[in-house]
Amino acid sequence: MPELPEVEVTRRGVAPHLEGRAVTAVVMRHTGLRWPFPADLQQRLAGRVVRSTGRRGKYLLINFDHGTLIVHLGMSGHLRILPLGIAPQKHDHFDLVVGKQVMRMTDPRRFGAVLWHDVADGDIEEHMLLRGLGLEPLEDKFSARELHRQTRNRSAPIKQVLLAGDIVVGVGNIYASESLFKAGINPKTAASKISLPRYEKLAAAIRETLAAAIEQGGSSLRDFIAVNGQSGYFQQSYFVYNRTGEECRICATPIRQIKQGQRSTFYCVICQR
Repeated sequence: MPELPEVEVTRRGVAPHLEGRAVTAVVMRHTGLRWPFPADLQQRLAGRVVRSTGRRGKYLLINFDHGTLIVHLGMSGHLRILPLGIAPQKHDHFDLVVGKQVMRMTDPRRFGAVLWHDVADGDIEEHMLLRGLGLEPLEDKFSARELHRQTRNRSAPIKQVLLAGDIVVGVGNIYASESLFKAGINPKTAASKISLPRYEKLAAAIRETLAAAIEQGGSSLRDFIAVNGQSGYFQQSYFVYNRTGEECRICATPIRQIKQGQRSTFYCVICQR
């Protein structure tokens, strides 16, 4: 599944092609993806100017004066900017046409989403999919003190707490494993048992890991490619993720793999105490 870095890479890729430009058409080739497409989206968006793009966790936000188009890539989705006139393929479900270009959404598994939030319905942060999300890890409000404060009564393992998304958003499976390694924290440690100084290390590790992944174009996940069709290469820098049995890059101990909440966790028993 595309995680925060992949979605941010996607946002940065589509932004120059959308921002400040008017939508000329909307094409929906099926009734919907995970949820139905808004039936009147063509009428809502035709002729309207894209004012800005944003991101909330793993949700891409395309902002207009009268509302926001919410796009989620699901398990297998990606966006491409293409010249107008290129014939759609089997899994191409949604087009946002802007002048002589089209932002096309491809989603083989159809777990993604394209939804509309009208300005009359209130602030976008109050949308049902966004209002329960935690702090953005790359924004100033995210801090070690907030992590420490909000985990005092959380007995769940820290890896699970990071993935839950209600304290900090967008730190998915890959980047949680990598951040915990960088901070030297065992993923099985109860969140409430981690001290403020250790959360200082973890908050810094999360920021550094996500920023590095964005800079390197994200990770080349099985179904993810960037807007320009290129793959990311952050996976070449993994310390623990998907390296079961390989030597730790720091201490040469074999990397271990365990299951936590049906997700694989990778860590070093020596470097992460």
